This record gives sequence, C-alpha cells and structure tokens, in this order.
Amino acid sequence: MLTKHYLVLLTVFSCGFLYSQDRTISNSENGTNLNVLYRNEASGKIYANTRGFGASFKRAKHVTAKTRSFYEIDAQNLKHSKEVKVSGEAQNRKRFVYGKLNSVFLLRGNIGLQNVIFAKADDKAVEVRYSSSLGATFAFTKPYYVQVVRRFSNNEKAVPFDSDSFTQDSVIGRGAFTEGLTEIKVYPGINAKFNLSFEYAPYTNLIRAIETGVSVDYFPKALPIMARNPKENIMVTFHIGFVFGQKWF
Repeated sequence: MLTKHYLVLLTVFSCGFLYSQDRTISNSENGTNLNVLYRNEASGKIYANTRGFGASFKRAKHVTAKTRSFYEIDAQNLKHSKEVKVSGEAQNRKRFVYGKLNSVFLLRGNIGLQNVIFAKADDKAVEVRYSSSLGATFAFTKPYYVQVVRRFSNNEKAVPFDSDSFTQDSVIGRGAFTEGLTEIKVYPGINAKFNLSFEYAPYTNLIRAIETGVSVDYFPKALPIMARNPKENIMVTFHIGFVFGQKWF
C-alpha cells in the first residue's frame, strides 16, 4: 500500500507535466510531422519488472542530432522472489505474506545519455535507441505488520512479523497500512541502468515507445525483506514498459 501511494503521485505528476507541455504547443504543432530538431523532450513511463511495478519521469535535451542528455526520477515497489500471499482468518480477510519483514519502496534519481542506433526512415518506421545512466537510490523500508491472536485469549493484535514468535497458523491476516509508518527506515545506495527503446510515434513531436532494460541497485547496508533469507545488497532487475511523451523546441 505504501508503494502504491507513491507510484500514483509520481504518475499524476508525470501526466500533469506532459499535459502542460502539450497545451503550450497544441495550437500549432500537436500531431505534426515537421522536419525539424526538437531540442526538448519530456516523457513518462509505466513499467513492470522482475521485482515489482513502477513509474518514471524523464526530461531530456539534445546534445547533438542523435544524442540526448537526460535526468530521470523513478519510483517502484520491491518484492522478494519468495513472496507468496495466503488468505488470513481475520474479520477483514486481508491476505498476507508469511515471512515478510519489510515492505520496500525504491526512489531513484539518475542522469545519463541516450543515443540513436537506427533512425526512422519514414513516419511508419521504428527508431531504435539505447541509453545508460547512473544515480542514487533510496530504499524506504516499512515493517510488515500482521494480525495475530494473543495466547490464552481471543484478542487480535497487530505486530511486526517475527518468525521466531509465531507460526503461519497463528497469523490471521495483514495489519493495517498505517501500522509501522513511524518506523520507516531509509537505506541509501547507487544504481546503474541500461535501456533499449523502440520509438514508433506517427508524428515527429510525439513520443510513443516500448522500452526494455536492466537496472542494478547496490546498497552498502543490506535490505532485510524476508525472514530466514539473506539480506540483499545487490539487486538486478529486468523491466519492460510503455513510454509516452512530448517534444518541443
């Protein structure tokens, strides 16, 4: 739930920025095929990767005709490969992940370069680009609360998951979203990305692309995500997403 709120905010911000850019040029150039070099670009991306889902915002500017410099803000949730949701027995019937210690949300900020490999031959062709970037990553961890039944009573209580204190049979559901908000910890790290994008917009001032790539995140202090599993310092994820945006002078 924590990650969903951040992703919604980032997506709304991206869409709002792109909409404002679209309004500034819609009267003259929206959906045009002018044979000019648009120096500025803004785009958003919604993607799925091997560890979760995310959204990003990118602002780019041409350095040369085929090279762009850019900065990017990227947010995603981070799941463990061994997470499995099971049904609880609490009144609200919230499913929970047995063994999960923390919910993790990643916020990245990157700068990089994008280059054209194959330019469009005509309006119906596809332009292939690659990009690489480096930047900082901040992992926000929130303790994962579950509902348990106290011993010798029928009272329910929300507590952080602890595999040494109770078994799966004693957990009856997931705790509320608000549980653990005051216990959020921040783990700083670094990341590197490499992407391939296939741009197919029918107009020269629009951006429509499918993008795939790989991201590597490193944290000096390892992240505790699942009980009875090693903490993680290095995370490699592969993603695919849809890119939409606008170009202007």
